[in-house]
Amino acid sequence: MLMPVLFTAATLLFSYLCTKVTKLRYLRFAQYAHIPQLPTSLLWGHLKTLGEFTKRGINDRHPALDNIFEEMWEAKGKPPILFVDLRPLSAPMLLVTTHEVAEQVSRPSKLFPLSTTKSPTWTHMAPIIGMTSILGKEGHEWKNIRKRYTPGFTSRHLWTLLPLILDQTKPFIQHLDHFAATNEVFPIETLISNLTFDIIGAAVLDVDLNAQHMDRSQQGEVIRLFWDLLRTYGDDKNNLPWWLIPRVHYKRRRLGKRIDTLVRALVYQKYAEAKSQRSSNSTTTTVNNSQPKALSSIVALSFQNLDTETLLNPSELTETSDQVRTFLFAGHDSLTSSLQWSFYELSRTPRALEAVRKELDSVLGPETDPAAICARLLSHSEDIFPKMQYINAVIKETLRLHPPASTVRLAAPGSGFTIRTSTDGKKDYLVDGLILYSCQSIIQRDPAVYGDNADKWVPERWLEKNASDIPAAAWRPFERGPRNCMGQELANLESRVIIAIVARQYEFVKVGLGESVLSDKEKGPGVDEYGQFKVREELYNTRRITAKPVDGTLVRVKLASPEWQRNWVK
Repeated sequence: MLMPVLFTAATLLFSYLCTKVTKLRYLRFAQYAHIPQLPTSLLWGHLKTLGEFTKRGINDRHPALDNIFEEMWEAKGKPPILFVDLRPLSAPMLLVTTHEVAEQVSRPSKLFPLSTTKSPTWTHMAPIIGMTSILGKEGHEWKNIRKRYTPGFTSRHLWTLLPLILDQTKPFIQHLDHFAATNEVFPIETLISNLTFDIIGAAVLDVDLNAQHMDRSQQGEVIRLFWDLLRTYGDDKNNLPWWLIPRVHYKRRRLGKRIDTLVRALVYQKYAEAKSQRSSNSTTTTVNNSQPKALSSIVALSFQNLDTETLLNPSELTETSDQVRTFLFAGHDSLTSSLQWSFYELSRTPRALEAVRKELDSVLGPETDPAAICARLLSHSEDIFPKMQYINAVIKETLRLHPPASTVRLAAPGSGFTIRTSTDGKKDYLVDGLILYSCQSIIQRDPAVYGDNADKWVPERWLEKNASDIPAAAWRPFERGPRNCMGQELANLESRVIIAIVARQYEFVKVGLGESVLSDKEKGPGVDEYGQFKVREELYNTRRITAKPVDGTLVRVKLASPEWQRNWVK
């Protein structure tokens, strides 16, 4: 009696396993077989291959960092797209490696009028930015949020933020003076990150977050909690499913809720102020027939179309808090990375630093004192900033060579979304069900676009006629299409201000990774064919949510010698 039951059970189990294996074989070897890919494994897909590439080279690089994908792409012969199967840890992915294909992903289409949808992989950042963040919204919900906050990011409004930005640079300059006097080694990432936190806090909420205190206990509570939360993303766990890291996931949620509570209180406060100001403006206009006082912060401007006669309803409060947290994170994160790399590249490229200083002499005059520069920027900003062409080239080249992040989209199953490649006979590929990852560090180093020096930092490529040969779609650190970064003009304004204040007053000397090598005669660093100091070991990025220099850019700083001024003014 028992044997027939066992036989039946064994038969059913065998049938079940055969069905599962057949399905797995289809998923691994047939479903996306039409797309270029490395050899795959029945059990592990490309996870094993990814692990093997991760073990090569630098020990602490993140397995999802672009240079590992780049090595896999090179091993396959550099196709325009590459399929990477990361199931079951993540959805299968399409690595996009040319600007032509990336443009198809980001631009509007009949299937996706607002460009392809965002990948759900962003939700691992939900404790930081909230579940109603503009980064994850789609369709009309996204469009309405974008419309609500666009007034705060217009050029007209950003110019009104210049005094605020300049004011926040004062503690930053004081810290640089301190480190110049003590000759201490310090991570410039910390100073830049705290500065950009204070700037974005003032721009978005018109509040002082007190981020720039060197004594952590003196910093604002929002900033302290933000740093605690960001540290939970500082290793390889940041993209793993919650069930593999339950304790880390719980800690993130707990810290995220505490930040949300504080931000909601600030939003309520600013809403009440906007309500009071609107009432005051209405009275003033009626009585005195004068112009109403302008709203100053990005959030205050976002309240213009809300009914300020009533309290914020729960959904409006949640949405506003999530956008504020998104702006705080995004507004400091990418700028922190790009400014580190800008100062580092300038410090090891004498001709570029000289060109920046000459340009600043030309547009600002010979005075290098930060206070004097701030005063001149305030009084002549509309004349000065358009003339910062070489500084713009420095910023643009840094973002090209060291993009902090890339866009991740999703071609929904059953959508019928196809892309066309131009390097393999204009072939169409159906990419339903795939995460679409536009790898900016590959796209923006394409020798077919940027030439033989595509891997070198050469700001001159963005000047005058040189730039006209570069397709607009080949430079995309802020992405392109309807869902491009709405804060890119603010980021560019901040970068120009900070470089203008710092470049002639200070000199940075890299310590450790990226440190210059002395020439044979020990008289100074050796220079390569591109005019850059040779280094013992290359400085590289590691992933902490986005890509940043691995050591926080350890440097010494000193006051710049006045000799260069005397030589250049002649």
